[in-house]
Amino acid sequence: MSTEAFEDIVETFEFLDDWEERYRHLIELGKAMPAMDPALQTPASKVEGCASQVWIIPRVSEGRFDFIGDSDAVIVRGLIAVVHALYSGLPVAQVAAVDAQAELGRLSLNDHLSSQRSNGLRAMVARIREQAATAAAG
Repeated sequence: MSTEAFEDIVETFEFLDDWEERYRHLIELGKAMPAMDPALQTPASKVEGCASQVWIIPRVSEGRFDFIGDSDAVIVRGLIAVVHALYSGLPVAQVAAVDAQAELGRLSLNDHLSSQRSNGLRAMVARIREQAATAAAG
């Protein structure tokens, strides 16, 4: 299960020949994301377990999940953009059903990210799942 936006990223990654091009694309995805208001970059919105500074704030509208996110590292902003494409717009009850490891595995990210960045990516996914579960329950 994935969104059209995520499928577009998968198709682009398949089209790009090497990982240097894919990294550049990842960075461009991050640059294209709207910046988060620094006032929202608080300890409550910070994702623990990331080597870089990462902030995620959930937004639920009409039962659909979305979030805003930001990082102080350009490559991590790109990872946030990928995760946003994976989850944004899903009904909150479906967020937990997404097999993020399998979906992100389609991009071969784990093979090309440092262990710290892979851990950070898992921490972002865990935070999103937790926030969606809270929104679905409440």
